[in-house]
Amino acid sequence: MEKVKEAIRKEFAGWKKWEIAWIVLATAVILGLSIYWKDTLIGIMAAVTGIWCVILTGKGKLSSFWFGTINTILYAIVAWRARYWGEVMLNLLYYVPMNFVGLYTWSKNMNNETEEVVKKRMTLKGSLLAYLCVAVGTVGYGFVLKMMNGTLPFVDAMSTVFSVFAQIMCVKRYMEQWVLWVVVDVVTVIMWVYAFATGTGDMATVFMWSIYLINAIIMLVKWIMDTREKEISGKA
Repeated sequence: MEKVKEAIRKEFAGWKKWEIAWIVLATAVILGLSIYWKDTLIGIMAAVTGIWCVILTGKGKLSSFWFGTINTILYAIVAWRARYWGEVMLNLLYYVPMNFVGLYTWSKNMNNETEEVVKKRMTLKGSLLAYLCVAVGTVGYGFVLKMMNGTLPFVDAMSTVFSVFAQIMCVKRYMEQWVLWVVVDVVTVIMWVYAFATGTGDMATVFMWSIYLINAIIMLVKWIMDTREKEISGKA
């Protein structure tokens, strides 16, 4: 019981009022709109756990990976129904194992005072090389999905490849992950609006990715400020 209490204490340590307000608001919005649109239970659960995952990731909390694991399994089911094969493979074959890798890596790099993960920034050369790899990978994977007769193959490929690299950056604690997540979220919102319009997707997923996009922008600013403060304190 004491271990459970300690875990809960660590999870709620260091939360600012606006961060608490954001996770409460995002959860309320996704639940309210999903119920209004009469979405499936799996779609609603995937949306809620996904929102908690990305907000907790931005906050730098270890629990983000547990919610991420639940979300990836549920989301893969939703993507399967919409025939987004790239999304299915990405979640089951990549995100699920990477969640456990991230859980281990982050646990070794936590700030004991803030109970948040220690954040880093890439060099200019490293970030440019990563973005080049993303571009090449997107084109190549797009042709593969096209041969599989997937829905919106190159858009699906862009979402998938960007996500792969963003998750690697996340595990390595790099701020630049949020640049890729912003792009991923914009593309994926478009994908699921299309799926909803054609009757193969649900509105809960559209809302989930819309909130992901807002969160990615917020967390990009937060991680820039956090890493900048670290650099300044390191020079002092």
